[in-house]
Amino acid sequence: MAQRIPEETTKEETSVEGGEEAHPYAFHVSGPRNVSSPNWRDLLSSSWKDENYKRTVLACFIQAVYLLELDRQENRSEENALAPKWWLPFKYKLSQTLIDERDGSIFGAVLEWDRAAALADFILIRPSGAPRAVLALRGTLLKGPTIRRDIEDDLRFLTWESLKGSVRFNVALEASRSTAQSYGSNNVCIVGHSLGAGFALQVGKALAKEGIYVDAHLFNPPSFSLAMSLRNMGEKAGVTWRRLKSMFPSSSEQENQGSIDDSQTISESGLRGWMAQLNRSKTLNLGMKKWVPHLYVNNSDYICCHYTDPPGTEENGSDKENVSPGLMNAQQVAAKLFVMSKGKQKFLEAHGLEQWWSDGLELQLALTNNSKLINRQLKSLYSLPPPNPTPKKA
Repeated sequence: MAQRIPEETTKEETSVEGGEEAHPYAFHVSGPRNVSSPNWRDLLSSSWKDENYKRTVLACFIQAVYLLELDRQENRSEENALAPKWWLPFKYKLSQTLIDERDGSIFGAVLEWDRAAALADFILIRPSGAPRAVLALRGTLLKGPTIRRDIEDDLRFLTWESLKGSVRFNVALEASRSTAQSYGSNNVCIVGHSLGAGFALQVGKALAKEGIYVDAHLFNPPSFSLAMSLRNMGEKAGVTWRRLKSMFPSSSEQENQGSIDDSQTISESGLRGWMAQLNRSKTLNLGMKKWVPHLYVNNSDYICCHYTDPPGTEENGSDKENVSPGLMNAQQVAAKLFVMSKGKQKFLEAHGLEQWWSDGLELQLALTNNSKLINRQLKSLYSLPPPNPTPKKA
């Protein structure tokens, strides 16, 4: 879940391009080539309505967070800092940095629409579709000052498939909640790359449970864990056991009859419970609003490629006839999944952030509600509460 940081970032480059030192992460060196800054024309037709433009700018904001931490580590001054160049062209300003109190590292930032800078370029109003505030979260930096805490959270997700125990989760959640309260959830966007995308997904889900729905764009989100692997092993073992049981008939006709009677009783009870839950679901669905995150994955990136796995079929354990109403409701979970496939790529290239602002990028909207992993991670948002116990008659 790491961002590639070349050795050149530990020293200043001496070559000059356009009057600036050609540092490998300078915006004019490695930033997008065909993305213009907002201008007065955006009053008529906003660039932010273009998905490619929006994806590119949001990826640049995440890159800015990586560079905020690198600027801190390398003691850069305001005059030669790398990070600001990644948000200034788009008329945003730094409002807040998210700090890991354990090592002082910067792992996130809140960027706000800079009205003063926009007015200076005769942009009288914020372009349609441009968020008022963006909370951006970086992934792992393989550099000394922050690598320990980054790897700790990587291992936390690998082991538990959850980041809620992390200090960074609580800081990001509070910052997101506060920003949404200040600007309105419709005007806030949360974005992340790699480990940062994992945090953004779980923070966004936590907010959605509170009824706060923010736009979310997740680049190369982690998709595998030991917990997931153990669950898959358990599912396969369950399928094998059911197949084995089906090979052996009951020992007597009486046993068969007893099983039929029991199954009838169970089915009648289950039907009553099913109908009760169904009635409740109709009521809940009236006020239900879906949270639909945008996920950007590369098929050659083994960290995020499992998001393209389709839901299980009967062969790997699903039983449509016995799906409870809560699980049926979970099938309505939706996410927009954009997949890039360029054939076989090296891992660092497939997992890198810079690919998402590269020229000529072609993405396929592969799935909306047809991913096993998305369904499992988001189903708690749409699952029904347990039925109220039936009071016993006196």
